[in-house]
Amino acid sequence: MGDRLKHQWSISHNYLTGITFGKWCKLLTQNGFQVSPAYLHRAVVITLASLSNSAFAALESWRYGAAIDRVQITKPPLFVLGHWRSGTTYLHELLAQDTAQFQFPNTYQVVNPYTFLTTEGTATRALRWMLPATRPMDNMPMKFTSPQEDEFAPLLMTLTSLYLGISFPSRMAHYDRYMTFRGVNQAETEAWKIAFVQFCKKLSLNDPRALLIKSPPHTARIRTLLEMFPDARFVHIHRDPYRVFQSQRHFFDTAGWYTYLQRPDLAAIDEGILQRHEAMYDAYYEDLPLVAKDRIHEIRFDALEADPVGEIANAYSHLSLDSFAEFEPKLRAYVGTLRGYEKNDFTQLDPPTKAIVADRWARSFDKGNYPK
Repeated sequence: MGDRLKHQWSISHNYLTGITFGKWCKLLTQNGFQVSPAYLHRAVVITLASLSNSAFAALESWRYGAAIDRVQITKPPLFVLGHWRSGTTYLHELLAQDTAQFQFPNTYQVVNPYTFLTTEGTATRALRWMLPATRPMDNMPMKFTSPQEDEFAPLLMTLTSLYLGISFPSRMAHYDRYMTFRGVNQAETEAWKIAFVQFCKKLSLNDPRALLIKSPPHTARIRTLLEMFPDARFVHIHRDPYRVFQSQRHFFDTAGWYTYLQRPDLAAIDEGILQRHEAMYDAYYEDLPLVAKDRIHEIRFDALEADPVGEIANAYSHLSLDSFAEFEPKLRAYVGTLRGYEKNDFTQLDPPTKAIVADRWARSFDKGNYPK
């Protein structure tokens, strides 16, 4: 990966620009104000943004707080699960085409959870120039209105997310606990749940459609999600573990560089990828018996890629989702627009690394029937 600091001067792709001033001060205090000199300019930008966010957050709370508290989420959400780089975004995008049945958090909303009801219309027009056409780690289109993983919203509201370990890699081990919430004190877990439900209520204000929610860390939180939404449905996607490892490496060498506030330890990245996968699927398989068999559906990425309409139809049937016949023409039309999409092309893993992945992730190879 090299030792130089890639994208050092970039201030885009940083979710912390949606934080409020009080939370930003708390986050800095928790990390001993240890921002690397190379990234001080990012801290300045976040600080300035946080002041504006705090003002708009107060206004939004005054305008909508009581109405949000009264919201009742009556339709069970559908959660898209799967390890990072397993095809969760592709699956999320396909399901999100069913706008008759689902609503979903978008890119702007997840990084502005305190203010999006007030600022989204104006800010997305004014800041459109800051958003690149595609994501930094792949060629997926990127818009403020695109379906986006919700992890960033409760992160900014509670400061409990493993993603903060990318911003502050010196405390990665501390933040990794928040993927599963195993070993996290009850107060922090309850605060995260309250924030998550509050965000879902904001999304559901004046929109009765079921929530379609995607976040890889949720793969390790089924029991916690069921405590909030006992009737939730889940669809889990998996992919060749070798490809997942390569693609996750690529993520840290592309998108990760936009987020750092401390110099990363590049030598620790591979081990972190291996450990997080193990922890995620330890939790996933421990919690899986809690879900009724007709409330969860498994999809292979290669099968979805080969026949997206057929695989989505199977998911609708298994999960008893409504109106696939009405949705199918729109889904087919969307799939047609994706022809010519070019995936990342990786060189083969070297034999020692391949052996480590095969050994450490043996369960994923075996359960997914992937050749080692």
